[in-house]
Amino acid sequence: MSTPAFTRLLRILDLEERQSWRNRSVIGGMRAMAARWSEDAANEGVDPGRLARAVALMQAFDAASPDERPAVSSKLRELLADDWQPPAAPEDSPAHEPLVRESGSQAGVAEKDTIDELPLEIPLGEEQAQMRSARQADTSPADTTAAAAAEQTRQAVPARAEVFPGLGKVYEATPDDDYGAPPPNPAERPRRPSSSAKRSAKDLQSSITVLPGIGEATAEQFARLGIHTVLDLIWHIPARYDDYSQMRTIDKLEPGEQATVIANLWEVRERKISMKRTIVQGILSDSTGNLRAIWYNKWVTKQLKPNTTMRFSGKIDLFRGQKTIDNPVFEELDDERVVTGRLSPVYHLTEGLSNNRLRNLLHDVLDDYVGFIEDPLPAQVRSTYDLMELPAALYQAHFPDSNEQLTAARRSLAFAELFYVQLGVLQRRRSLQEIAAPPLYAGDEQLAQYTSVLPFAMTGAQERVTGEIMRDLARSVPMTRLVQGDVGSGKTAVAAAGMWVAALNGLQSAMLAPTQILAEQHHRGVSRLMGQLARPDGQPVSVALLTGRVSGEAREQVLAGLADGSVDVVVGTTALIQEAVEFARLGLAIVDEQHRFGVEQRGVLRSKAEGQPHLLVMSATPIPRSLALTVYGDLDISAIDEMPPGRTPIKTKLFAQPDRQRLYGFIRREVEAGRQAYVVYPLVEESEVLDAGAATAEHKRLQEEIFPDLRVALLHGRMTGAEKDAVMSAFAAGDYQVLVSTTVIEVGIDVPNATVMLVEDADRFGLAQLHQLRGRVGRGQHPGYCALITKSSSVATRERLLLLTDEEHGRDGFWIAQKDLELRGPGEFLGTRQSGLPGLKVAQLSDLPTLQQAREAAQMLFEQDAELAGFPQLAHQVERFWRGHGDVN
Repeated sequence: MSTPAFTRLLRILDLEERQSWRNRSVIGGMRAMAARWSEDAANEGVDPGRLARAVALMQAFDAASPDERPAVSSKLRELLADDWQPPAAPEDSPAHEPLVRESGSQAGVAEKDTIDELPLEIPLGEEQAQMRSARQADTSPADTTAAAAAEQTRQAVPARAEVFPGLGKVYEATPDDDYGAPPPNPAERPRRPSSSAKRSAKDLQSSITVLPGIGEATAEQFARLGIHTVLDLIWHIPARYDDYSQMRTIDKLEPGEQATVIANLWEVRERKISMKRTIVQGILSDSTGNLRAIWYNKWVTKQLKPNTTMRFSGKIDLFRGQKTIDNPVFEELDDERVVTGRLSPVYHLTEGLSNNRLRNLLHDVLDDYVGFIEDPLPAQVRSTYDLMELPAALYQAHFPDSNEQLTAARRSLAFAELFYVQLGVLQRRRSLQEIAAPPLYAGDEQLAQYTSVLPFAMTGAQERVTGEIMRDLARSVPMTRLVQGDVGSGKTAVAAAGMWVAALNGLQSAMLAPTQILAEQHHRGVSRLMGQLARPDGQPVSVALLTGRVSGEAREQVLAGLADGSVDVVVGTTALIQEAVEFARLGLAIVDEQHRFGVEQRGVLRSKAEGQPHLLVMSATPIPRSLALTVYGDLDISAIDEMPPGRTPIKTKLFAQPDRQRLYGFIRREVEAGRQAYVVYPLVEESEVLDAGAATAEHKRLQEEIFPDLRVALLHGRMTGAEKDAVMSAFAAGDYQVLVSTTVIEVGIDVPNATVMLVEDADRFGLAQLHQLRGRVGRGQHPGYCALITKSSSVATRERLLLLTDEEHGRDGFWIAQKDLELRGPGEFLGTRQSGLPGLKVAQLSDLPTLQQAREAAQMLFEQDAELAGFPQLAHQVERFWRGHGDVN
């Protein structure tokens, strides 16, 4: 009788033969497979006697040497053959007599043996035999039922000595031990090195070339990872961990998850999918099923070896109903980790460095050096928040004894990083406020004068935020406030109120915008408002524009007006922070879309004032609370969380590729009605690595094949500033009906006539970025539509994109920002502001509980000792942590 279980076992035997009988075709070897296999075979109705013999042979195969396994495999194949018949039991013997036949002092496997004469276990060496006898001393004869055979297989764990890394002590394991369980007091593991080599704390700063086996060539490889010293190496914290005690089989994998599987690579082949692109496909298999692997780099074939068992890690997906793993990283197995069921670190790597090599190196380095690392955290902070000491936390972060110890270690390291961030933010906020700013006053009548010239009534949120700004400006402590709000929420009107107050007090305002187009847009809006207002001396408020396109005599006039004070408000790009620009009395600095600027640029603008100007920064990307407490912790934050009445919500829907032609038809209908459309792609040009749409190629196709009768423009970030401005100005004027673009249109593009946005490969964008993009449509009197197309079949990817279509929250930028932070991390929000924040090796800015604890601890310590004079080691660590990052707003 041939069954799926028999077929699977025969395939494993075929693989073992190709792999030279190493017993590595399945996780844990043939003995580990036997229990699961026997249950499957029993469910398929296999004769219990036949099943028991198969289990016995699988156990024998596991215990045999590679030279002996072919004979065992032959017996298994005979047992699994369709024409197999159970042997007749001798009349004078029990039905289930022992199957072991001794031949001298050795049990043998000969070609003439019958299945009844085949030994259950192939002879072992003397040391193995002693270990095996200890395990079998109390073993009763095996039951011949499938369940008993499976249970016997599961419990057959040899006793052996287990060395726990770093302790220099051997712990004797018994059959009842939980392999991988921590030794006593694992948190106290690290000790000063006991090696005879003379090492000291100074060695932590030595080049890694002092370590055995690392020469200049290898040091260059490590340098690509930012590792130059021994301490750098210790702080190369694992990116993730493979838990061999929880390792799952292919049949248990779920689409959308990041997973690791141990499987055999059956075959590897290249597949050409276009003139320029080739992908590599592989079939992975274990005893439970198959998994298709896809790599987008054809050079990976040099590292892949068919018919080998390896560890593969990547994202699980579905393609035409079959499980796939996309672009998985892979490496040879660490046998010791698999056998003991330990957590195994997986590191960020570079070409030439394998995970096994890095893991082994760190194992030795931690033993020799981690004890020299001093913990700068005050003891009372560690005690209050139940934190590990730094050496113990570092050791457990690399080689955890359990999931609990790993969680505690990473929490301790993350807390410390966030604690240093908070202390640095508090120090810098204090330094900003040490220099006084000019108080700026405005009475109710003067504020009413400003609101009277607005073409709309302020929303309640705008009034609240304006009041917060007025209170800040009236103090001599410099204002440092961030105003955040969705596209179209009215941030510019609030900022202009501050400009009006500055002009009333005889001071100048400067507004910095990231693009020429946005600067011109702000200049027009501010000029319309201020043109209706006059300073106390009766002179109209003067508004100027300064960008790279303002040149010649016009530029000289603006520079002269700023220098002599006749220009009250200037709106511009980075041309405002050129050395030639001088202000007579700069009192208010405003930065729009502040995440587009580096900290140095914002600092230069503030330095244009004689003292300290008030600072107002604006962002159309709402900032999640955790970022507000760290990256923007030096700023007071205001939120315009109410949209003006009458603004029609943008209708957003998710589509699959087959819907594209219908969407092209919808764009055509909107254009025929006199409207305009955007088509957005993630790439400028086609890539051999990324399977995503490119604006340049698609612009040609859309113009020639889809919309040959329409005017289709192209815009992307590689064009010069003048070229981009020309295209956008022509689109805004209606010269083009369709604009094919990259994300360069994300900020500051205001074309009220544009009603449709089609985003290709939407899964390549963050939620906050997509929310910003769709804010470019529906800005006029007509409804706006945003169509998202994805070719991904991943359930997780589609669920992420569907968040934007959520009826209750999908239009709420603050809700979307929080979801994006949880899903993609802080990079979507930081932009170039990251240059003002030290790199975090362990902490996640989305970890709000740890962040709040670290903030609480930092504030308490700062109130007691703002100079950290009583904690010199901590002060030094905070200075080192922030070194070179300077101004954080």
